[in-house]
Amino acid sequence: MKIAAIQMISTPNVAENIATAKRLMISAAESGARLLLLPEYWPLMGMHETDKLTVAEAAGNGEIQDFLAEMAKTLGVCVIGGTIPLQSPAENKVLNTTLVFNAQGVLDARYDKMHLFGFRKGDESYEESRTISAGDQVVSFDSEAGRVGLSVCYDLRFPELYRAMGECALIVVPAAFTYTTGQAHWEILLRARAIENQCYVLASAQGGKHENGRRTWGHSMLIDPWGKIVSELAEGEGIVIGELDATLIRSVRESLPALQHRRLTAAA
Repeated sequence: MKIAAIQMISTPNVAENIATAKRLMISAAESGARLLLLPEYWPLMGMHETDKLTVAEAAGNGEIQDFLAEMAKTLGVCVIGGTIPLQSPAENKVLNTTLVFNAQGVLDARYDKMHLFGFRKGDESYEESRTISAGDQVVSFDSEAGRVGLSVCYDLRFPELYRAMGECALIVVPAAFTYTTGQAHWEILLRARAIENQCYVLASAQGGKHENGRRTWGHSMLIDPWGKIVSELAEGEGIVIGELDATLIRSVRESLPALQHRRLTAAA
């Protein structure tokens, strides 16, 4: 089964970003992909952190959600919608949410980003908790590709999250890694998650210089259960596409049954 990650350089204009996402999603589907993954913050990379508050939608209602559902139905594919801002119960905050729509355009799963990024180095500073409320549920779902685990960007640094998903065929990581942290850690962490969980990892990133001055690392990629990079896009808009091979997953798990050799489990 072919799966694809979409890489973007999102702007402060929602309509413009929707048009870009549509074009790239159609291209991926025409190339045979049956599961499409968008990046984190794909509908909006605003000029200010608070810009996302103005476009946040109520769950189940809004232009961005309608677009994702319609694209899934029209293309006949599973769409994992990167992240979009949904309204939060907390004042002046949003939820950074991944929505999954099946090939009929029906909502299959929802994950609210659990770990919120904070980073300070010189003049570079980020603190997602100022405008984002953290989720508290681990989410995986069944698909044509097998069991799929949902995570977002900074979650990548917390391996216990992935263990809690159970045995997945695929883990997805929509992201907007900064250039600084991405250059140092992105590939290493993605390959580690694939190796230790013996599954495919599909990572869809923001990849370039944004109008707000932020530079994201890019390097969207598909990694197989042995930790090999199957396909990768360094920078710019585009798609990463490759085959998810269930036979390879079984082969890796049979030849090196690490998942069966575990001695520690999560506390009840």
